Amino acid sequence: MAADPRDGTFRAEAGGRLDRALKAGRPGCSWNDVRDLIARGKVAVGGARITDPGHELAPGAEVTIAMDQPRLPPATAVPPFDRGRVLHQDRDLIVVDKPAGLPTVPWGDEQDTLDRRLQALLDQPVRTVHRLDRDTSGAIVFARTKAAFTHLEHQLRRHAVHRRYLAVAHGEVHGGTIRTFLADDRGDGLRGSIANEKVGKEAITHVERVELLRGASLVRCRLETGRTHQIRIHLAESGHMLLGERGYVRDHRGPVLPAPRILLHAAELGFVHPLSDAPLRFSVPMPDDMAQVVAALRR
Repeated sequence: MAADPRDGTFRAEAGGRLDRALKAGRPGCSWNDVRDLIARGKVAVGGARITDPGHELAPGAEVTIAMDQPRLPPATAVPPFDRGRVLHQDRDLIVVDKPAGLPTVPWGDEQDTLDRRLQALLDQPVRTVHRLDRDTSGAIVFARTKAAFTHLEHQLRRHAVHRRYLAVAHGEVHGGTIRTFLADDRGDGLRGSIANEKVGKEAITHVERVELLRGASLVRCRLETGRTHQIRIHLAESGHMLLGERGYVRDHRGPVLPAPRILLHAAELGFVHPLSDAPLRFSVPMPDDMAQVVAALRR
């Protein structure tokens, strides 16, 4: 049997996070492959198997991939995923209603994440097609096969995935299309819009006001592009910070209305099934915590 091309040892000359060093050392692996290798106990540092993708490597650390290593049991059991939140499941993909407060994927030492709960539910790794912020609730799809992941990722790149969100924003939002170029650092350490089109990535958000509330607006946002924190940034920079926002607050003027979290909900998700080519569309009603704030702010 031919050796697995991922097997072997290399040195992480610059040190840093294990997942980033592994991606650099094995550029043929996707980020999902990297996280899967680490989670399954196939990666050792200095002879000791490491399952934390955020493990900090010393400069020059020896990293070994051995695919014939037996799978390690999970270091920390994750809570079960509520099957009532599964919107669709087949052999190629799974669509779920993500609860607020649960990260989509691990970051640092986090163990309880949505992808890990789904991995435990399905007894197999899942591939992350797109992400929702920790505070964001609603519809999200994961691929169960590499072919499905590739097909869905291609739909995202072509802006062919339908994504519509509900949000509660400060002030009277008039709606319209927001089109800017987003960069990782707008000059104050935060992601944000910049004038340099060669540095920023184009971001387009279509905003529609659903209801005017006391001091706020319930809005519907359709993403044409899917940049990190796009809705939060676009509304904050237009003077309408989301309720519960903690990061993008520089441009806010006036009182800050209370909220239990950032009030952003992925209400609609639509795409073409990667195997059957059948159009799929999912709608998730506003969760109770968000609906309670809206009800309290109604005129």
